[in-house]
Amino acid sequence: MAEIGKTLLESGWLAARSTEVELTGTQLTTTHPPTGPTSPWMEAVVPGTVLATLVKNKVVADPFYGLENEMIIDIADSGREYYTFWFFTKFQCQLSGPQHLDLNFRAINYSAEVYLNGHKMILPEGMFRRHSLDVTDILNPDGANLLAVLVHPPDHPGSIPPEGGQGGDHEIGKDVATQYVEGWDWIAPVRDRNTGIWDEVSISVTGPVKIIDPHLVSSFSDQYTRAYLHATTELENRSAWVADCSLNIQVTTELEGSVCLIEHLQTQHVSVPRGACIRYTFPKLFFCKPNLWWPNGMGKQSLYSVSITVDVKGYGESDMWDHLFGFRNIESYIDGATGGRLFKINGQPIFIRGGNWILSDCLLRLSKERYKTDIRFHADMNLNMIRCWGGGLAERPEFYHYCDVYGLLVWQDFWITGDVDGRGVPVSNPNGPLDHDLFMLCVRDTVKLLRNHPSLALWVGGNEQVPPDDINTALKNDLKLHPLFRSHSENATSVKELSVEFEDPSQCLDGTRVYIQGSMWDGFANGKGDFTDGPYEIQNPEDFFKDNYYNYGFNPEVGSVGMPVAATIRATMPSKGWQIPLFKKLPNGYTEEVPNPIWDYHKYIPYSKPGKVHDQIELYGIPKDLDDFCLKAQLVNYIQYRALLEGWTSRMWSKYTGVLIWKTQNPWSALRGQFYDYLLDQTAGFYGCRCAAEPIHVQLNLATYFIEVVNTTSEELSDVAIEASVWDLEGDCPSYKVYDKLSLPPKKVLSISELNYPKSKNPKPLYFLLLKLYHMSNYSVISRNFYWLHLSGGDYKLLEPYRNKRIPLTITSKTAHKGSSYEIEMNVQNKSEKPDPKILTYKNNYASRNGHGDFDMASLEPIQDETEDKQKPGLLQRLYRQFSKETDGLKVTEINGSDAGVAFFLNFSVHTSKTVPKEGEDTRILPVNYSDNYFSLVPGEEMSVKISFEAPEGITPRVALQGWNYHCEVHTVI
Repeated sequence: MAEIGKTLLESGWLAARSTEVELTGTQLTTTHPPTGPTSPWMEAVVPGTVLATLVKNKVVADPFYGLENEMIIDIADSGREYYTFWFFTKFQCQLSGPQHLDLNFRAINYSAEVYLNGHKMILPEGMFRRHSLDVTDILNPDGANLLAVLVHPPDHPGSIPPEGGQGGDHEIGKDVATQYVEGWDWIAPVRDRNTGIWDEVSISVTGPVKIIDPHLVSSFSDQYTRAYLHATTELENRSAWVADCSLNIQVTTELEGSVCLIEHLQTQHVSVPRGACIRYTFPKLFFCKPNLWWPNGMGKQSLYSVSITVDVKGYGESDMWDHLFGFRNIESYIDGATGGRLFKINGQPIFIRGGNWILSDCLLRLSKERYKTDIRFHADMNLNMIRCWGGGLAERPEFYHYCDVYGLLVWQDFWITGDVDGRGVPVSNPNGPLDHDLFMLCVRDTVKLLRNHPSLALWVGGNEQVPPDDINTALKNDLKLHPLFRSHSENATSVKELSVEFEDPSQCLDGTRVYIQGSMWDGFANGKGDFTDGPYEIQNPEDFFKDNYYNYGFNPEVGSVGMPVAATIRATMPSKGWQIPLFKKLPNGYTEEVPNPIWDYHKYIPYSKPGKVHDQIELYGIPKDLDDFCLKAQLVNYIQYRALLEGWTSRMWSKYTGVLIWKTQNPWSALRGQFYDYLLDQTAGFYGCRCAAEPIHVQLNLATYFIEVVNTTSEELSDVAIEASVWDLEGDCPSYKVYDKLSLPPKKVLSISELNYPKSKNPKPLYFLLLKLYHMSNYSVISRNFYWLHLSGGDYKLLEPYRNKRIPLTITSKTAHKGSSYEIEMNVQNKSEKPDPKILTYKNNYASRNGHGDFDMASLEPIQDETEDKQKPGLLQRLYRQFSKETDGLKVTEINGSDAGVAFFLNFSVHTSKTVPKEGEDTRILPVNYSDNYFSLVPGEEMSVKISFEAPEGITPRVALQGWNYHCEVHTVI
């Protein structure tokens, strides 16, 4: 008897172009199966796409490198047959008695013929739908089964006009598929249009009764102290007799040490007629004072495990299903004060600071590991929402799982995009996909796939467009809120008040989260769809704080630059791509950047906007080479994104309810709009965002020069102080002031005082400002913010000779590792002489906060021990509990220097070697998680940075520290 449950078919796949295979599907799965990766067969990427397979086998060039995407034939020129491929694998399964086997495809693009042991089945068209085939009767008696899948590309792959554009010629919009694949202003065309088995394939064994698509819903009463779990599931009886079933639901929560506590266990007796599929709703389960699920920055992401099993009389366990579930309530409505869309989680308003997301990889090489890194990066930036853009994917359950774990709310668009569905050149089809019924079938299936995730916050009909009227009407009807979940402005109903005429909320398709018809409607942008999102280029940092910058309450897309570091350019481009832009002076005094053709192909966005914004890199002096350019770009990235989020947050609730940055990352090696590159190395903008989006944050309003404190939490913070120190290039502190005995009300922005240094006598043309918010009881730092500033009309060119400063540093490292997993604590101290008055917080002992991350520096809870000596053992003990097998001793490195001043713009990186690499060789280990990076230290100040990563097998990692005025190619600290 086969074991009940699901088995992934994720290895051992072969692929071949259909025109190169002379055998039929029946022959491939009976008498003539391929024997291995011999021509025309090759190792296949499943899940993945045809192009991913071709790249893996080096049949085509790497589309991510240089201009090599241009060497790959486009489907518009080759024809659809060229990218029609066979995929083949084998699997073992032998059933017993009344067992059944389903062959499951969680998604394919775009249609397919399936052959199993010589029998043919059809997977109909549609990229966002699941397919489950009962193959019980066609399994081979010996348990050895042969599977071949012929996958066809989208019906309307379209062509790419010479001028490119958003979505090519827009033909892809006629299909229910990803729309970015014909190219956009951030990606080159994907040549196979994502043809392939792009999501998981599995087999699942059940008994006579199968569990289908359970729906879990939580509701609350008595100020969230009482909760109810509603659950409905479908049960399909595939036997020839009436099935008498025991249907069980169990809810458990994990305690310390991986010990699980059973919160609820309920058994119901259900009879399912033969051949029937019925829907069963459990009596609701009551929970007293449940652990709530909160978004990032608001509290813990508490998750319960819910499992449903069905036992059939005379057979035993027939099927099982389990899911992590979070008790939380989401409300959303248009805020009367700002006109922006307001979100409340568990009754608490949340100020949205998030980003737009495309997808991890444009070749759909999706993995749990990549998703985990992607989502953790977003949480580490202190973001609280990700929008899944309509031209991309209905994201996968693994994506949502990590959003659940890390606390990222998700806005999920459906597959309508203005550029492809009603505008553009040529003008696209305004009526959406050709098959509206197929679109709605994919919608309903996607909702069932994703609806149990607590992170899922809202559904949106389309990007910068509403769906066609019939689709929009169907969406509104299918996704309308159950009366139990209408917001207070829509006459919310409590559990007790809920009339018996209303069905249990778990019987709805969803009903727990709002549906909005388009990304610029109903509280987003101007609410009317008049293209009032954006802008998408470099800005003057102070403009983000001005009254006239953006006039509406919630901006769903505002974008800027995103140049990566020089090592990424060298890793993704030949030497011709290492040429920096020409800086062309215009008659109006502005500078135009002229990039090389490879940068232009990779969608480079300049750091100037002639006529409005002077070149922000040029403010530091004309860069001399690639390293100089990319380093100066990081300075701009940090300032730009910190100012963007600080400007929005400065008007929290008074003008704005939220903002989403366009965009956080790229699924291709593009050079724009990203906080980390495709290789997973963070730009400095990542840390500018991380700083600005702290739950409690001290900042400088760049328009008014007033110091402000933002408290986005629901708790008042008292007995705190702000330390504001100004530093010049000589290492002196001409201004030092403490604002003490402050109380920070919840959900408020508090204006403290104007920074008077620029108005003081003989201010320096360029200076540094360090702001710290700290607990007065023990000087533990809650928020730290470092600025480099110039006087009005000035620039940063005085920083160029500042590179020659030699600041003495002490670097202390402590390493713990287990196998290939490393945790490193780096402490860097600026040994310059400390001026008077003594900086109270120079040790930067951060208060701790319970959160998702191992190294969450933002804090709500003050540290109890005041001295550094008492704090460090506690940190290292926590480190060693996790990595107790192998540890290295404390290492101290002294960096000599006789100059006093700020150690400016220091950043760590992790490498495989300390030797000087060959030209273009990338020695970085990626990804790496840092508690902070691109930081500066004033005289006497020290900073502890925590680093975690996985090292490649057999590699001894080494950490490098570099900075504006600190130069060391690779510094060994391990």
